[in-house]
Amino acid sequence: MEDKIKTRLLFVCLGNICRSPAAEGVMKKVLADRGMDAHFEVDSAGIGNWHEGELPDSRMRKCGAHRGYSLNSRARQFATADFKDFDYIFVMDNDNWKMLSQKTNNRNDMAKVKMLVDYADNHPQAKLIPDPYYGGEKDFEYALDLIEDAASGLANRLMEGRDI
Repeated sequence: MEDKIKTRLLFVCLGNICRSPAAEGVMKKVLADRGMDAHFEVDSAGIGNWHEGELPDSRMRKCGAHRGYSLNSRARQFATADFKDFDYIFVMDNDNWKMLSQKTNNRNDMAKVKMLVDYADNHPQAKLIPDPYYGGEKDFEYALDLIEDAASGLANRLMEGRDI
């Protein structure tokens, strides 16, 4: 039996307990709903190791569950090997991008790093996916709104074979 090569997507935020595990869960569901999940592997990581091994923030899990998402991945820290292991790396804000750029001098590595919000079709004014950690429920809902929009836009591009 021939092994099919999957496109590997990684979502990165600061601690891997709010935005990036939400993006992982949303993207998995979006791909599954479109029958595309067999062609992709989806994961998430954090810049720091503060929350390694923890489930996503309970507030994000609650907001996600209300929308039908299973947000149950365990936090892990981004590793330099992730540049080699993933085809695309999506960050939530400019600070995440800058921190990843400090982990490599390789242009090919950094060419894989994209701003997730750039794929949001219905929020053209958004320049980042804000960290809801110090906010309230509305901040978690807004982060999910942006993540859902971006995941849908990204899936559209992947489905159409357009450049990422």
